[in-house]
Amino acid sequence: MNATLSAAELDDRIAILRDNIRQLIEQATGASGEQNEERTADRLAQQNDELDKLVAQRDAMEK
Repeated sequence: MNATLSAAELDDRIAILRDNIRQLIEQATGASGEQNEERTADRLAQQNDELDKLVAQRDAMEK
């Protein structure tokens, strides 16, 4: 699916992911409990993985 995204669409998704990551970090600072921390860490890892993929795809388009 991501292979067909334009550069502008990639930029939009990257911005959304960065905002999601920022929000998750804010939530993590206010959350307590091992389950909450684990869930937030898993979600952060997923969001960071997707962000890395999109950034790499955008960088490849720019070459």
